Amino acid sequence: MARKTPKSDIVAFKVEEELAAFLNQLPNKSAFIRKAIAAMMSMACPLCNGAGQLSRWTHDHYAPLLAKWNNQKCQGCGDEMTLPRDPGDLAPDHQIRLEQYFNGGPLLCDPCYDKAPPCGDCGWHISKDQIAEHKHAHRHA
Repeated sequence: MARKTPKSDIVAFKVEEELAAFLNQLPNKSAFIRKAIAAMMSMACPLCNGAGQLSRWTHDHYAPLLAKWNNQKCQGCGDEMTLPRDPGDLAPDHQIRLEQYFNGGPLLCDPCYDKAPPCGDCGWHISKDQIAEHKHAHRHA
């Protein structure tokens, strides 16, 4: 027989009358609530980190795609880099580098961004081998 993990803390919350009636009909409402919370934690939306709700199928379908899209290559040196989950995870000077990428510019790692000169027209940092292509595209935009 499996040993029960001792529970030491009590958590209380208010619910609507209908939900209280439903919970009171359960043989073990504490176990039900623990399982429901655990299920929601594992099914947190991989895009919004749990601010929204989604089905298990949707979570299981999109989580690997988001993880794959979260890894990108620097367009300067080709090194693999992981995009942060939240812009607040970055210092302000690094946020500018990622804003450039999210606004359609090249994604550059820190060293490549620092080495790349800013474009005189748009201000994006462009690696030297991409300047001609960037100016051509910028001229026709």
